Amino acid sequence: MPEWLEVIVRTLFAVVVLFLLTKLLGKRQVSQLSFFEYITGITIGSLAAYISLDTDKTWHLGLIALMVWVAVSLGIEFLKIKSKKARDFIDFKAQVLIKDGKILEDNMKKERLSVDELLEELRKKDVFKVADVEFAIMESDGAINVLLNRENQPLTPNHLGVKVAPEKETKAVIMDGKVMDEPLDALSLTRGWLQGKLEKLGLNPENVFLGQVDSYGELTVDLYADKVQPPKLQEKPQLYATLKKCEADLEMFSLSTQNKAAKQMYEDCSKDMVAMLDTLKPYLQN
Repeated sequence: MPEWLEVIVRTLFAVVVLFLLTKLLGKRQVSQLSFFEYITGITIGSLAAYISLDTDKTWHLGLIALMVWVAVSLGIEFLKIKSKKARDFIDFKAQVLIKDGKILEDNMKKERLSVDELLEELRKKDVFKVADVEFAIMESDGAINVLLNRENQPLTPNHLGVKVAPEKETKAVIMDGKVMDEPLDALSLTRGWLQGKLEKLGLNPENVFLGQVDSYGELTVDLYADKVQPPKLQEKPQLYATLKKCEADLEMFSLSTQNKAAKQMYEDCSKDMVAMLDTLKPYLQN
């Protein structure tokens, strides 16, 4: 076999082996690398290159070394899952850097972190004042997480004692011009419902690059034609206008009747309608 062809075959073989082994190691090897996992990734890549380019008869030793590295990495991962002491020994322990608005200089020295680097990380979290920080900790992967003190935290419905409905995941129902049945089923919707929404917008699925439905059943679309703005559905404003008309009709009925009981009933219904409109206005006028 020519040497150039042998290199191609070895490279393809190394790619397949590397793909299978990285699938075995899992997503964490990519998304949450510890220091050891970082070294493991570099070593595995180097061994794969050795398998591809070493054209002598010992190339299979590179494959054995690759298997050993992966086996050791998997063993360490399982050990860390089972034992807290193993996790603390193998990975770097989390370190508190700021507590009650005070920088802990000794912990900064342990992490070899300068004040400039700390302030830079705080600015990435939109924090520009150390005194505003209740708690800042450097995680085992080097990321710094920050908790602001209570008076500087963003206001949420929970702070106001307001109960809100849980937000469901927004699902893609059209992708690359094709309707996706599984997300529609998960939302308890049908193709007929989707087609009706698209007809109101004057669109076909083939025109849509991405279509999403949120937890309120609202359809938003992104078209292939980037310069064309898709029309917006007017169902909410129309519903608000209909409810306003009902409220006006109730007031008119109250003024036109001479029956005291009926007049009181219409007035009460009108007041209830006004209260309901005040509640729904933020949701129906956008």
